[in-house]
Amino acid sequence: MSAPLLVLCALRPEAWALRGGDWSGAVGGPPVLARTGMGRRTAGRRAGALLDVGGYGALLVAGFGAAVGPGVRPGEVIVADRVTDAEGRVHPLATAPALATALEEAGLRAHLGTHRTADHVVRGAERARLHAEGALAVDMEAAAVLAARAEHAPELPAAVLRVVVDTPERELIRPGTLPAGFRAWRALRAAVPALTAWHRQLAAAPRPPTTTEPSTPPSTLPQEAS
Repeated sequence: MSAPLLVLCALRPEAWALRGGDWSGAVGGPPVLARTGMGRRTAGRRAGALLDVGGYGALLVAGFGAAVGPGVRPGEVIVADRVTDAEGRVHPLATAPALATALEEAGLRAHLGTHRTADHVVRGAERARLHAEGALAVDMEAAAVLAARAEHAPELPAAVLRVVVDTPERELIRPGTLPAGFRAWRALRAAVPALTAWHRQLAAAPRPPTTTEPSTPPSTLPQEAS
């Protein structure tokens, strides 16, 4: 039996969107959905505690984020092929192309590229600088979650996606944020079948043998981690 997917998000609206999606295609039992809270320190600590429990088939960091360059619209998805932080650490994500393909097949516009994790909301000239350095999106948690994975479960497949809420042309302080946020919320919910397709593909690939298999309840709705 495959192990369930661990899905981490920072905010309550992200959890609502994900929980309301169609998880009927999930393998390994219902996914475990947990909020990390905002910021690198909180997210890293929460992720480490969950990964210590173990028994997951893959790790997915999902939620809302900001585009740092032109050509991306609110409601589109940026999938990280690597995540970087201000200290120069780099977390490559080998399964990113498969996730981007699954999202496109589900009817969502997906972009593939670097995510930067910052410790504050990034605006204006700082966005332009990050884009010049090669980033497509910025968030406040992903690098910390992946650092926890490197410490607690380095062999666990992982992916990161951000549905775009704001762009350099329409930053969070602008009046258009509310409709853009609703568009992103709907896109995150609509992405759920692509998330399960990505996890099914991973589960079908050859994996090293394990000595135990986690038990899972029969429901196909996400479990809320305590």
